[in-house]
Amino acid sequence: MFETLPHPKPDAILAQMAPFKVDTRPDKMNLGVGVYMNDKGETIILDSVKEAERRLLEQETTKTYVGLAGDVAYNEAMKEIVFGDAAPAGRVYGLQAPGGSGSLRVLAELMARMRPNAKVWVSTPTWPNHYALLKTGNIEIAEYPYFDPETCSVDFDAMTAKLRTLGSDDVVILHGCCHNPTGANLSPAQWDEVAEIAVETGFLPFFDIAYQGFGDGLEEDAYGVRKFASTVKEMLVAVSCSKNFGIYRDRVGCAFVMGGTEETATLANENIQNIARGMYSMPPDHGASVVRIIWQDPELRQQWMDELKTMCTRMTSLRNLLAESFRKQGGGDRFDFVAVHRGMFSLLGLTPEQVDKLRQDHAIYMIGDSRVNIAGMQEQNIDRFVAAVLEVTQG
Repeated sequence: MFETLPHPKPDAILAQMAPFKVDTRPDKMNLGVGVYMNDKGETIILDSVKEAERRLLEQETTKTYVGLAGDVAYNEAMKEIVFGDAAPAGRVYGLQAPGGSGSLRVLAELMARMRPNAKVWVSTPTWPNHYALLKTGNIEIAEYPYFDPETCSVDFDAMTAKLRTLGSDDVVILHGCCHNPTGANLSPAQWDEVAEIAVETGFLPFFDIAYQGFGDGLEEDAYGVRKFASTVKEMLVAVSCSKNFGIYRDRVGCAFVMGGTEETATLANENIQNIARGMYSMPPDHGASVVRIIWQDPELRQQWMDELKTMCTRMTSLRNLLAESFRKQGGGDRFDFVAVHRGMFSLLGLTPEQVDKLRQDHAIYMIGDSRVNIAGMQEQNIDRFVAAVLEVTQG
């Protein structure tokens, strides 16, 4: 029967890994896969995480299930991290899920239960895996304008014009910070306006916040989610700990539901637990326990926040150095937007042919749409990278 199966379309990001691995050129650069690397090109384990894991091994007494909701103390920690003081009392529930992807999938199934014929709106462009994770039941996926490739910034007028046409059967996916793949974010004033549009039109906000702390800071990056939490009646929020805690393979995420009343919030919580039961039953515990241990210990929490700030500062520095190098070598301001964007990614505006030429001639790997992982760069390679980009774009 297997011969009847179709060949799935290869994932553009994961497809980069195999050819990069066998590439023998010593100066090769992997700027496609979305993981944070230090200046040696290593994705290390944070010291705060190592210490939390040591404590976990000493304290752990059982491997029994933790329950459908997962580690409740972890869920509370994540609520503090994401919502701060903006979470309405009794109206927000969290569910520990396998990574940000698991969180998105659980909430997508909840969305389908609530609004079986809903239309889900994603930004143009968005993280490609949104399409696979959000497609369920009769849900239709549509796109709203977001990024202007000419200015390399948010096309806010076009975005808000579209959002004002939506209604109560629409769900809007919003990148909480560090937009993937563009790196172009909304300002606080723009978040305020979008929140008011949500109230006016009645669309359901569905936040995906996977990079909190990688943009302007842990508190600053939560502005959009917190503004909506204090403005709208209902919302969904999918959270990932992969990036800011550096625990990618441990698959740690949290799915939040915020109801208009305590009663409807409780009902939504019962449903996401029921969905999880039918999907993967119980969540993995190790990574969530690590996060909980870090957050509950003041010294360990501060150590983690310092490490997170170091990663954030490094990415901002790399962006500034890239923009400076492009100006110095290219003599123009075409790539100044790199310094303005935030988070791990930016779209460089290259053609697929130019991206291929970078790989073939310079051993520089990135996604075909020219999404580049800033956090995958090393300072000593910036000038070589810039020279290569200018060669393929101006040659």
